[in-house]
Amino acid sequence: MKTHLKTYSPPHQLHPHQPNNSTTRFAVAVFLTLSSAIALPSCAVSPSSVGGSADSSSLENQIVASAPQSVPAAAQSKTAAVSKTAPPETAATPPQLIKKAQLSVVVKSIDASTKSVTDIVKKQQGDILGFQNQKPPDSSIRQTATVEIRVPQQKLETTLDALSKLGSVQNRGLAAEDVTAQLVDSEARLRNLRKSEEVVLKIMERSGSVGDVLKAAQELSNIRESIERIDAQLKSLRNQVAYSTISLTLEAAVSAQQDPEPSLGLQVQETWGKATHSVGEFTLGLFALGIWLLAYSPYLLLIAAGIYGFNRLKKQHLAAKIQAPKPPAVN
Repeated sequence: MKTHLKTYSPPHQLHPHQPNNSTTRFAVAVFLTLSSAIALPSCAVSPSSVGGSADSSSLENQIVASAPQSVPAAAQSKTAAVSKTAPPETAATPPQLIKKAQLSVVVKSIDASTKSVTDIVKKQQGDILGFQNQKPPDSSIRQTATVEIRVPQQKLETTLDALSKLGSVQNRGLAAEDVTAQLVDSEARLRNLRKSEEVVLKIMERSGSVGDVLKAAQELSNIRESIERIDAQLKSLRNQVAYSTISLTLEAAVSAQQDPEPSLGLQVQETWGKATHSVGEFTLGLFALGIWLLAYSPYLLLIAAGIYGFNRLKKQHLAAKIQAPKPPAVN
């Protein structure tokens, strides 16, 4: 008994990092109970059973050693579980959007505003894709101009704000299309096709029959065609995401004014000029007609002679009928 007590007398030194005294007391109580339970039968056995007591003592040592560490082990297991279940923090990918804006502004002067639009677009590193200026024929209709603009997406709001300052905004709208899924899908397909291309190239490098090489070459051609098509789609989508379009409509603030009517003297002068020009054209027309008739005169003479002969024969025939004597009447 004393030997067992001396062997297990310094439990506190074996475990200096115990969480609290209650755990230690519990471990000591368990140890004393087990020691007494093992020591009582050992008094009646022979000395040859000392080895079994030593084995029991080692088992007790394991129990005592594990008792004060139960709480930290649980904490460690809980921490490990949390670390396994917690997803790794990754940078969130911003959505890929194709943005199209519409802006309608009423301005004082279309020409001056058009020049201002050109300066704004140049300052925002954009481009003008199209321009159309419609001048109405009637003074009751306002003059309008339409401009198609392309600017970098990060400068879209700045450009819209600058264009809105040109006059009074009548309409402002923005539409966005999310193409994130299309980009991710196309990029994944492109990666798979490139891997397939590498595999086919390795197959072609090996020695084989002519038929196998031709099949591999045909498959390689199809794969590269798909790669080029998907690559073009990716470039188009990325370009549409990088640059946004703006449909700008400029409308004059007042109705368009027609040019003032010319004075009476100017109108008479214009009328005289038109009349003399018409007489000249008519004279030239008659002269040209005479030349045409002169050129076709032989044919005209033949036609006239034919008509004259036909009429003459007709008249002679009628005259013969009139002069013919009538038969006597029979009573």
